Amino acid sequence: MLDVYAFATPNSVKVTIALEELDLPYTLHGVNVRKGEQKTLEFLALNPNGKVPVLVETEQAFSLTESAAILVFLAEKTGRLLPTQGEARARVFEQLFFHASGLSPAFGQSGFFQRFAATPEPIALERFSTEANRTLHVLDTVLEKNRFVTGDEFTIADIAHFGWLWRRGFPNITLDDTPHVARWYADIESRPAVQRGIASIEALVPQD
Repeated sequence: MLDVYAFATPNSVKVTIALEELDLPYTLHGVNVRKGEQKTLEFLALNPNGKVPVLVETEQAFSLTESAAILVFLAEKTGRLLPTQGEARARVFEQLFFHASGLSPAFGQSGFFQRFAATPEPIALERFSTEANRTLHVLDTVLEKNRFVTGDEFTIADIAHFGWLWRRGFPNITLDDTPHVARWYADIESRPAVQRGIASIEALVPQD
């Protein structure tokens, strides 16, 4: 049995989408980051870094953090969504690392400085907003040539990028100037497993 500790965040939705795409049963546990539940002692025992998501394989008493690592683990567990060798496998990791080191932090920091900074930080906002748009246009260049981010096949790299683009409103990003990303996003969003993964995550948000 797989237990997932998550909330309606870009990184969390990657995991539920992957689980739905891979037809793996799981139990979803809400961790309300708006209330600071990720900082409780109980949650820190699962992830000392105090962030969602966390995947726990109950029978093996094995827990894993970091969304990209979880995606790789699930793909290798099932033998799906990740090529086993050669250039095709390398391209998936290339995009995973680009996402983890480039697009994801730029989107996150841009959103933070727009919404949560205690005082205006024009230099930081300019830096991260520019970088968020730049990385989005890099992705658009990739998708100009490919149906999916690594070629003709849907992989965990697509799931990784989709997570932050699903929450692109947080850094105030649009797809108006990236038509290839827009086409790709619509294709991914229409997948039934993706819709189920999104629905399960959105159900964790309390209704006021």
